[in-house]
Amino acid sequence: MPAKPVRPTESELEILTVLWSRGPSTVREVYETLRRKRKSAQYATVLKFMQIMAQKGLLERDETDRAHVYVPVHSRGLIQQQLAGDLLQRGFDWSMKNLLIGALSARKATKEELAELRKLLDDYEKGQR
Repeated sequence: MPAKPVRPTESELEILTVLWSRGPSTVREVYETLRRKRKSAQYATVLKFMQIMAQKGLLERDETDRAHVYVPVHSRGLIQQQLAGDLLQRGFDWSMKNLLIGALSARKATKEELAELRKLLDDYEKGQR
């Protein structure tokens, strides 16, 4: 039986993105990174979100030192795969074609991105993915 899909909220995904980029971090470090992007970020809010994320199993907390260090439980790739699967099911009725058309319609793809997509499709078709 596959693991229950992990569906982080938008705010949780923002925190996970910081942790995937920085590596294991304290609440203060995550807060400072978020504050550079969004001036309205509040330390207490980031702390509460990270505590909830630890309870939900999205983060692990190392309580060895006074300042607890948090690390994501799941890789970026796994979360992206589960989010894509959820979107594919809920938004596109399992149609890969419609998902790709929707993605390509959302913004213009670069030549490099289109070349990467072609290579991924070729590799997938050959059974390399």
